Amino acid sequence: MQKEKVVIIGSGPAGLTAALYTARANYKPLVIAGNQLGGQISLTSEVENYPGFFNADHTPTGPELVEIMQKQAEHFGARIEFDEVTEVDFKNGSPFTVKTYGEEYQAEAVIVTAGASPRRLGVPGEEEFIGRGVSYCGTCDGFFFRGKKIVVVGGGDSALEEAIFLTKFASSVTIIHRRDELRAGHTLQKRAFANEKISFIWDTVVDEIVGDNIVNAVKLTNLKTGETSKFETDGVFIFIGHFPNSKFLEGQLAMDEHGYVITDELMRTSADGVFAAGEIQDSVYRQIATSVGQGTAAALRTEKWLSERE
Repeated sequence: MQKEKVVIIGSGPAGLTAALYTARANYKPLVIAGNQLGGQISLTSEVENYPGFFNADHTPTGPELVEIMQKQAEHFGARIEFDEVTEVDFKNGSPFTVKTYGEEYQAEAVIVTAGASPRRLGVPGEEEFIGRGVSYCGTCDGFFFRGKKIVVVGGGDSALEEAIFLTKFASSVTIIHRRDELRAGHTLQKRAFANEKISFIWDTVVDEIVGDNIVNAVKLTNLKTGETSKFETDGVFIFIGHFPNSKFLEGQLAMDEHGYVITDELMRTSADGVFAAGEIQDSVYRQIATSVGQGTAAALRTEKWLSERE
């Protein structure tokens, strides 16, 4: 069993920031990257809303920003293992056991930054056009659809919030919802119905996303009539919910009814010596900047916890 001072589970902005801070504290953290280095940011074509990285000639892509974060953390001594955590044992206190497909680790402290994943529609064309017309983040990608026709899939609070936000850029936003009424709160519905750029297609699901190099249409089916149609669009924004990547933590940490890890204001979990940051515990903001801040806080508290034990 490999012994470590700090193991960080996940390699998104929260995880790489936590790695940077604990590395600078000379703990030589091990980052278990998971199945995608950088997490959801790696799916973002361009990042314009992260402070300090604006360049009028070249906007950094998600993967480019991840590469910079990775190199910075590694420069100070962080190590990145491209593996996935399958099991943990936090019940018996420190040192904790963290198992991956390839190794078993014993860690004095753990920072969980495993993130969350947007729910997929699971239709043909969805994966193919991610970053080329398919998006799961209006705040991240709305700017690139200035003057374009786009569709939003979903009917909850997130779908309407993002649809309203996207009207700042798009020429039109069409909300496609599988029911004949929305699940979103009354105030959001009122704002959406009053927005002249927003229209609705009811009782309908997306069967396929189509295009050439970029999205140009969606194929639809009306659930009540069975009628099929093709709707031209420049972009598909999917907001049918997120789910935290927390299945491997079941029975080990306190979680809410949706599976998000519960933390206090110091990023502490229900297990003493285990901290959490980023979208694994944040169902509200889900931004690069907030994840970086949470990763910073978790790392600083980890340093303090370890130093007190020493």
